[in-house]
Amino acid sequence: MTGIVEQPERDLALSYAPVAGRPGLAALLALDDALALLLRTTREPAVGQMRLAWWREALEKLDRAPAPAEPVLRAIEAEVLPRGVTGASLVPIVHGWEVLIEEEVLDADAIRRFGEGRGHLFVAAGSLLGAKGDPLAAAGQGWAIADLGRNLDAEDERATARDLAVPLLAKATGTRWSRAGRALGAMAHLARMDLAEAPKAAGAPGRVGRLLWHRLTGR
Repeated sequence: MTGIVEQPERDLALSYAPVAGRPGLAALLALDDALALLLRTTREPAVGQMRLAWWREALEKLDRAPAPAEPVLRAIEAEVLPRGVTGASLVPIVHGWEVLIEEEVLDADAIRRFGEGRGHLFVAAGSLLGAKGDPLAAAGQGWAIADLGRNLDAEDERATARDLAVPLLAKATGTRWSRAGRALGAMAHLARMDLAEAPKAAGAPGRVGRLLWHRLTGR
């Protein structure tokens, strides 16, 4: 369904986060990776819905009970909850992924709902990192939809995803990010560069240079 950002580039983006918040941001991204893997390895929609329901319930329970013996949930318990982000506030991320199971055809409304749900990861991460005044919702939605679009098979669905992601990422990358939020801003820049008509390969000097400029200036 969707891919994972090339790890070296994502590691570079993570290095822009405040040191104290990096483990929490890594835990949130691990949650997103786990949900992506769930969808890639589930063929039956009913089974996928059951597995996603387990994640929803498990995240909500983190607010009132110890985490089960599951590495991602343990990391969220240790690194995310102590920084003021509740388990219940992460449930919209699961709802976003659920759209891909519920809808046989991904029209603009479905893709938008996916982006709003999965993109909530940036809102939660911004709270965790102490980001102030950054376009977290637009960045998260654009990042989520751009990643989805790159991994869709149907040409019309890819085009719809691109049309939705471009203005969101233009908004997200057209402003100066706070120091605390620059890891997320860097991920938005990566997503925008992925949407270029002739995107450069991951790790290309031009991409890395753009991220370094963002780290220095917030733009």
